[in-house]
Amino acid sequence: MSESPIHDVFVIGGGINGCGIARDAAGRGYSVFLAEMNDLASGTSSFSTKLIHGGLRYLEYGEFRLVRESLRERERLWGMAPHIIRPMRFVVPPMPTRPGWMVRTGLFLYDHIGGRERLPATQTVRLADAPEGKGLARRSGKAFVYSDCWVDDARLVVLNAMDAAARGAAIRTRTRFEAARREGGGWLARLHDRHGAQQVHARAIVNTAGPWVGEVAAAIEGARAKGAVRLVKGSHIVVPRLYPGDHAFLLLNPDRRVIFAIPYEGEYTLIGTTDVPLRDLPQGRISISDAEIDYLLAAANAAFARPTSRGEIAWTYAGIRPLFDDQAENASAVTRDYVLDLDCGNGSDAPLLNVFGGKITTYRRLAEQAVDRLAGAARWTHAERAWTAGAVLPGGAFASFEDFLVGLARRYPVFPNAMLRRMARAYGTRAETILGHAHAPDDLGTDFGGGLHQAEVDYLIGHEWATCGEDILWRRSKLGLHLPASAEAALDDYCRLALAERRGETKGRGDA
Repeated sequence: MSESPIHDVFVIGGGINGCGIARDAAGRGYSVFLAEMNDLASGTSSFSTKLIHGGLRYLEYGEFRLVRESLRERERLWGMAPHIIRPMRFVVPPMPTRPGWMVRTGLFLYDHIGGRERLPATQTVRLADAPEGKGLARRSGKAFVYSDCWVDDARLVVLNAMDAAARGAAIRTRTRFEAARREGGGWLARLHDRHGAQQVHARAIVNTAGPWVGEVAAAIEGARAKGAVRLVKGSHIVVPRLYPGDHAFLLLNPDRRVIFAIPYEGEYTLIGTTDVPLRDLPQGRISISDAEIDYLLAAANAAFARPTSRGEIAWTYAGIRPLFDDQAENASAVTRDYVLDLDCGNGSDAPLLNVFGGKITTYRRLAEQAVDRLAGAARWTHAERAWTAGAVLPGGAFASFEDFLVGLARRYPVFPNAMLRRMARAYGTRAETILGHAHAPDDLGTDFGGGLHQAEVDYLIGHEWATCGEDILWRRSKLGLHLPASAEAALDDYCRLALAERRGETKGRGDA
C-alpha cells in the first residue's frame, strides 16, 4: 500500500462542487487531493438542464437569498468562461394558472435583485407577430421574454479541475474512497484505484459526493452529519428541433411544474426536467422511466405545433439531485439552496465538511464559503483571501466569442467553420493548443468522425482525464449525438492503447 504526503484538503467527489472547492483551495496555496470514483462530472453535474440561472420559479417558494446569489453569480460565471457559457433568451407564454401581473412581478424582481449588468431586461411580445411565437401550438396573447445563460455543464466541471491541477492540486479519477478516520490531528483515508489500495493523509476532508454524501459520511469514523440528503430524479429527452430560433421556452404544465425547452446541439430541442422523489440510490446507471418520457412528450406536444413521439427521441438522460432535506412534502418545493455542515469532532483541528445540495450556478460561491469555513475551523495561519470572483477558467481569456472565432478562422482558413466553432466553444483559447501548426484537418491525425481527430483525443487524454469513448463523446463533448455507435468503440480502443503507452512512459514517476 503506497502513501501520500500530508495534504491540507482531501476532496471526495469530482462533480462541480468538489472541483470548484479544489480549485479555490489550490489557488489559495493549500495542497489539495481530489478523488472521484468514476469520471469527472459523471454523476449529477452532467445531467442538468444546462442552465446558469437564478431560478425564476424559486421566487414562488420564497428562496430570495438563493435567487439573489444565483443572479449575482450568473454574469460573473459568464465572464469567467465565455466559451462554454452564453446568454439565452427565455420565452414565457401565457400561463392559465398564473395571472400576467404575477408573472411580470416575478420577472421585475428577477431583473433587479441580482445586479444584472450585461444581460437584456425582460420585454413583452405579441406572439402572433413576434418571431418568438413561431412553432408554438397557440400564438395568441402576449409573452414575456427574459434572460438567463446556457452552460456546457460537464465542461465547466472539467475546466475547474484543470485550473485546480494547474495550481498544484492532485486530481485522481477512477479512485474510490473507502473509509477515513481521525489520526494524529489529521485524517487518514483509504482509497482504491487501478493500482490497488492507497492512503491519503489530510488535515481536512470535504465530502462533496453528491447523491452519495450520506454513504461517504457513514464511512468516515466518528462523523456526525447534521443534515440529510433528499434524492430527487430529474430526467430529460432530446428530440429533433421543435421550433426555429435560438431562444428557449419556460412552459408551465397543468400540475404547475415548470418545463424547459432549449435549443441543443444545433439540430435538437432539449426538454426537461422531471421531479421524481427517490427513497434509495438505484444500483447502476440512472435512466429515465416510461412515465417520465410520457410526461415530457405530453408537455412538448401541448406547447408546440410540431408533434414529436418516442420514435424521434435521439437521447435521454437522468440524474439524481442531492437536495438538502428540508422536509418539504412536494419534491418540486424542496430547497435548491446548499448547506455546509462542518464537523470538527471533539474540538479537533481535523475538520470534516459535508456539502448538501447546491446548484451549478452557485458552485463558485459555495466553494468560496467552504474554503473560508475550513480555514477558520482548522485555524490555518497561512489562509489566503478568496480569489475566484474575477479569475477566468482555462480557455476563457477573451472578450468576445465571435471576435475570437473570427481570429481562429483567419489562422486556420482551410478548416471548416463548423469544426472551428465547435472547438472554440469547447476549448476557447485552448483550441489553438490542439490545432497547433496544422494547415488542414488531415494534419490532426485519425478522423473519428464529426470533426473529432486524433490530436483532440490526445489532448483530452493528456489534459482532461478522458479514458474512454464515453468520456469523450458524452461529457467532454456531445458528439455522441452526431456519430454512429461504432465511433465510441473505436475511441475505446484508441484510448486503451494511448493510456497504456502513456503509463509505460511515465511508470515510476507517480503519474495517475
